[in-house]
Amino acid sequence: MKKTYRTEEEKKKDLSRLNRIIGQLEGIKRMINNDAYCNDVLIQLSAVSNSVKSLSNHILENHLYTCITDGLQKGDEEVIEEIISLFKKFNK
Repeated sequence: MKKTYRTEEEKKKDLSRLNRIIGQLEGIKRMINNDAYCNDVLIQLSAVSNSVKSLSNHILENHLYTCITDGLQKGDEEVIEEIISLFKKFNK
């Protein structure tokens, strides 16, 4: 299994963003339990979706600069197929 080694600072930033997303989801859960208006719930769901996309793009960018670059420098052409597959998943 491949691994990505992140600095402690990078882990802290990513986990902080992820914790904010989890907090947003918990807030939506409370909204539903409290019979919040559908429009308000949908707006919050859109915000969560945008937050997840932003974090995904950040991790993808780091992946390109680190894992993919390292793989290409080592002659591992499999990483090209890997990134093509990722872009296909992102564009669904």
